[in-house]
Amino acid sequence: MSSPTEAAAIQERLHQLYACWNQGDAQAYAACFTEDVDYVAFDGSHIQGRQANAEAHQALFDGVLRGSVLDGGMKSLRFLGPDVALIHTEGVIKLRWQRKAPKGRRSIQTTVAVKRDGVWYFTAFQNTRIQPPNAFARLMLRLMTPKRSAAR
Repeated sequence: MSSPTEAAAIQERLHQLYACWNQGDAQAYAACFTEDVDYVAFDGSHIQGRQANAEAHQALFDGVLRGSVLDGGMKSLRFLGPDVALIHTEGVIKLRWQRKAPKGRRSIQTTVAVKRDGVWYFTAFQNTRIQPPNAFARLMLRLMTPKRSAAR
């Protein structure tokens, strides 16, 4: 269903996406996505459409994310059909005044890529901040984990 050539094309598109971010080029960044993209940022904000994506990112590149660097890479790629792929990436943004990005800023992304007219585009994107479990989550995990009975 997939070929190494298609996987390489998706990887190249991902590299292009990162390069556009690192150049602060919101129009080129948004051009990596379909016209009807659904883009959910780490804070839960939902951007719909390529133009809205470009406008939102231009505001960020002109403001707090000016000069930022996006670093990351693909963790997994699964073809759902010849023209549809599910991608998981991990990434982190280093702000212009930082020597390295804080570990607490790492995120995992779920992206759906589609091939249109021979070109791969991203059509859905969900970004989630990776957080260590807090005390409540650790307690819930402990309470939900079956206890082993002692050997008799």
